[in-house]
Amino acid sequence: MQPKILNQRYEIEEKLGDGGMATVYRGRDTRLNRVVAIKILHPHHANDINFLQRFSHEAQAAANLRHPSIVDIYDVGQEDRQHFIVMEFVDGHDLKGIILRKRQIPIQQVLQIGATIADGLDTAHNLGMVHRDVKPQNILVTHDGTAKITDFGIAKSGLSTAQTETGVTFGTADYISPEQAKGQPATAQSDIYALAVTLYESLTGQLPFTGDSAVAVALQHVSSKPPPIRRHNPNVSPALEQLILRALAKNPSDRPATAREFANMLRMQEESEVRITAPQSVRTGNLRQNTQTGPLNANMRNLPPKRSTITSPMPTRNGREFGGFIILLMLLTLAVALVYLLLMGPLKELMGAPDASSPADGSTLSLRPAVPSDSATTVPDFLRYDEASVFAVAATMGIIVKVDPPEYSNDIPAGGVMRQRPVANSQIPTDKTIYYVLSLGRATPSVPADVNGKPSEQVRSALENQGLRTILIEESNPSIPQDAVIRTDPVAGSPIQLGDTVRLYVSIGANRRVPDVTGATEADAQAIIRGSNLAVGTSVYQGCDILGTICDTIDPGVVVSTEPPVGTLVTDDTSISLIIRTP
Repeated sequence: MQPKILNQRYEIEEKLGDGGMATVYRGRDTRLNRVVAIKILHPHHANDINFLQRFSHEAQAAANLRHPSIVDIYDVGQEDRQHFIVMEFVDGHDLKGIILRKRQIPIQQVLQIGATIADGLDTAHNLGMVHRDVKPQNILVTHDGTAKITDFGIAKSGLSTAQTETGVTFGTADYISPEQAKGQPATAQSDIYALAVTLYESLTGQLPFTGDSAVAVALQHVSSKPPPIRRHNPNVSPALEQLILRALAKNPSDRPATAREFANMLRMQEESEVRITAPQSVRTGNLRQNTQTGPLNANMRNLPPKRSTITSPMPTRNGREFGGFIILLMLLTLAVALVYLLLMGPLKELMGAPDASSPADGSTLSLRPAVPSDSATTVPDFLRYDEASVFAVAATMGIIVKVDPPEYSNDIPAGGVMRQRPVANSQIPTDKTIYYVLSLGRATPSVPADVNGKPSEQVRSALENQGLRTILIEESNPSIPQDAVIRTDPVAGSPIQLGDTVRLYVSIGANRRVPDVTGATEADAQAIIRGSNLAVGTSVYQGCDILGTICDTIDPGVVVSTEPPVGTLVTDDTSISLIIRTP
């Protein structure tokens, strides 16, 4: 039975699931009043001092990762013999569960998830961190489709697809890279391979390799060629199949060079997967296409059909009746022409002559419809059209369009329509004006000059909205309020590109973290504590009768733990006690 509150702060509310190493709970940070996920290690890991040291180091390193596609780690702590991680709560489902329910996930969604997770992996790789266990179970998808990867920096069991004691399959060997299967260290290329296996499974509902044992599966990763994706899902394009198979190459150097490159390839493939044919009335027109956004057929599906021509049968009974019909037709045509000439002059003065061009200065393309003004029409979808294409469609439909001031967009290339009003597919009077906004393309990102002293989360959000990545680094600074930005790297005004990382140095006030001195000798630990502006407290010596099995894994005279625990936020001169194995 777990305690209701951990460290007098984290309240456990509900068990979410079990894994091979930990149990995950939904909880609440009572200090900040926010929902969190709490991962508590299984008790048998508390006896493995090497594991605990590695766990602490890597969890603290993972806590510095800041990316929208990575689950945030808020805290790492210990209460009695329980070690836990407090992290961002993601309201959704893991990708493995979605695959089991849907079997094959829609291609567009798979590409979006893949590119998003590759972005997060790239951030970690740039900081020297390799996930080592990318798989659908570690990818969380929220109810609105946002994907995040979790379990960074936590050591995993080896080649095991066996059931755990709770009945949850870890399946590490199912996604293991060939180099890991051969006992070589995991690299960034290993994460790309595992992500490709995950995408393969998402598209097909099947793993590329299966077997009776973990070893049999691992051997196939080393030497066997994966079955073609299109054999299981013929809707996948050959180009997408080749991209996934390239990321599944046995030789790491044959895979995409970086996770960012893989993400870009997936996004390019996502654009090319859109295959919507335009109506014949538009396809036959000589419309200029936006070379940055592809063919003009993606958004023409809602244009009204071309009206059919009404014909009348020709009289054939005798020549006299035929001649009379011709004379009557000529008289009617003459009458229509006279009415047209009498009315067009005043109408032109009232309405102004129609203009076939519409420059981006706000002028109107006014093409009057040949139908009564009180009739309705369906608003076409102009998204991603260039301006010439908008005018051509407007001329075809006899509608009025007007351009609003252009804006920056991270999604729509320069020159394409990024927004319109009224919205596409709505019904409007034929003579009502449709307004559209053209994209200026991506804005050039920059680090603002006035971020120092502002809340770190506010600055972080503003930078990430520009397409930049952020890393928060804590520093003790008594003159800057806690959680406020001290400085940035690079500084304001430095050259910067989309996707670059900005380091935010964030104040923890006059506080500091208890340094990790586990594994150090008593003398070395005391020196580190004094160098951190903290006070050396008492040393508590414990023998094997108290330490139990960890006594065999730690040398006499070496620090086992501290009180307060490593990583705790404390003020200057706080006394830190050392728990040491008896010399």
